[in-house]
Amino acid sequence: MGKKVIIWFLVFIGLLLVVPFFWGNYNKLVKREEAVKSVWAQVENQYQRRADLIPNLVEAVKGYAAHEQETLTEVIEARAKATQLNVDAGNLNAENLQQFNQVQAELSQSLSRLMVVIEKYPDLKANENFIMLQGQLEGTENRIAVERKRFNESANSYNTYRRIFPKNLAAAVFGFKEIKYFEAEKGADVAPKTGF
Repeated sequence: MGKKVIIWFLVFIGLLLVVPFFWGNYNKLVKREEAVKSVWAQVENQYQRRADLIPNLVEAVKGYAAHEQETLTEVIEARAKATQLNVDAGNLNAENLQQFNQVQAELSQSLSRLMVVIEKYPDLKANENFIMLQGQLEGTENRIAVERKRFNESANSYNTYRRIFPKNLAAAVFGFKEIKYFEAEKGADVAPKTGF
């Protein structure tokens, strides 16, 4: 009977040490993962804001650049593709982020081509509505950059916490996966060529 009591006592002491470790680390991992999801939602929010501004911008340009229909159609189609692709915050893997980034990059490129077209129309550039829309779009691009930076910082905090010993043991037991960073498209470091 004495051995059984000692064994149960050791099991009890072991549980007193192990359970709080896993419990605390699980809760901290959940909080950090949720923080990453929250920041990702803000990234998507800013991309949605940009997508919402585009139809207004296209309408403002249509009156001045009616014969530039191909460029306007390209912008509209790129916007449609960008708004159709949703990335689940619970599944932020490299493939999903790359696909999302590619669609958004296509939209950015078509907007850049639209801005080149706009340069040909001095009256449009002086139009009050257009100036306001262009300013909002530029502000949104800045917000997107800020939110992507915040996402990467949040993902870094989560990934670092997840990999630190002994927290990595709890992460492995409960299946917490690495969250990929938002990365620039290949060739983003090269300035686009615009011809007038």
